Amino acid sequence: MRMKPHNARDKKLVDDERMLRAWRAWRAEELAEALAGPHRQVLEPLMQLLKTLDLHSSKALLDYIRAQDWSAIDAQTRLVVLHEINTAITKLRERNGMAPIDDALWGERANVFQLIRLIIVPINGKPAAGRISG
Repeated sequence: MRMKPHNARDKKLVDDERMLRAWRAWRAEELAEALAGPHRQVLEPLMQLLKTLDLHSSKALLDYIRAQDWSAIDAQTRLVVLHEINTAITKLRERNGMAPIDDALWGERANVFQLIRLIIVPINGKPAAGRISG
């Protein structure tokens, strides 16, 4: 049985918790829809790879991402994929005592997530192959 919030701060905490639960449920629904859709042959192996991600998996992850034809996958599914990859990398970094996000600045070498993002969602619709290294 939930207690009714007594003040504005408690009410905000209850509301925030409710919204976070709703957002997580929505993300799970989005992923389930993507996995049940026409691109499941690409997504299922990727989700398995993300479940076993470790600090030495970056090459395997990049190789898998580069091997797919992302232009054949709808934008919504690509965004779901990016979210799942970002979440997996962030959790991996935190488990290993690293900052959750460590994006390179302009002029620096892009990190794995930045490379993946450019492959899956190219800038201005142009393939990123000539603009990135890693």
